[in-house]
Amino acid sequence: MFDLRGKRGLITGGGSGIGKATAEIFAASGAHVAIADIVFPQETAKRIEAVPLQCDVSDEESVRQAFEQAREMLGGDLDFAILNAGVGDVGPTITEQSSALLEKVTRINYWGTVYGLKHAPTVMADGGAIVSTSSMAAFINVPGSSAYSASKKAVVSLTEMAALELGARGIRVNCVCPGYTETSMGSGEEGRQICESFTALGRVATVDDMTGVFYFLVSKASQYITGQALKVDGGWSCGPTPTLLSIITGSSQAPG
Repeated sequence: MFDLRGKRGLITGGGSGIGKATAEIFAASGAHVAIADIVFPQETAKRIEAVPLQCDVSDEESVRQAFEQAREMLGGDLDFAILNAGVGDVGPTITEQSSALLEKVTRINYWGTVYGLKHAPTVMADGGAIVSTSSMAAFINVPGSSAYSASKKAVVSLTEMAALELGARGIRVNCVCPGYTETSMGSGEEGRQICESFTALGRVATVDDMTGVFYFLVSKASQYITGQALKVDGGWSCGPTPTLLSIITGSSQAPG
């Protein structure tokens, strides 16, 4: 059920972070992988024997070409697509954010997913799997992240719609919603402090905490799962932790 040997697929944002780690585990498991990134990912691709592609996900023609090239260079229709490319620009409040920031985040995180969902199915075999990267920001709002949160909430909606529209071909569409993760897009010390207080597991995530979820959603082990947004947040969404209650009230238990 977890065998990916011989499967073909493309991973966007595969040159770093979660995308890179996912490409590594897929390739090590015998899948034939193409990795696409805004910066040509030659070194990463060479190391894991993947096909490197340059792709700007905010440009529809670039996305279309990347999928066409992946099918051609991997030797057949794709079995999976991981739509992982994104940016994590946060900081300004709604009243302070610039049009340039809003445009950038929307084009990459939202339109990039739209283009991937539009063009991936044209080069995919029936019964394949598409997995997008959303975020816990789609469910838990933090002041100063309105553009980012909105773009990631949109990914959840697109996931549900694509699952409905592609179900007749047996193509499953899901998304993964990571919490704070140790990547170049992570929030550093602030994210670590939030995770220590807000998550049940009391720690920030690593990329290795995420790769198995992508693997599961592509494999036959998840063959009846589609249209879902899987929260991989260390228990952040469960509610206030004992640590957080202690900080606020001085007690680790609910007030009586």
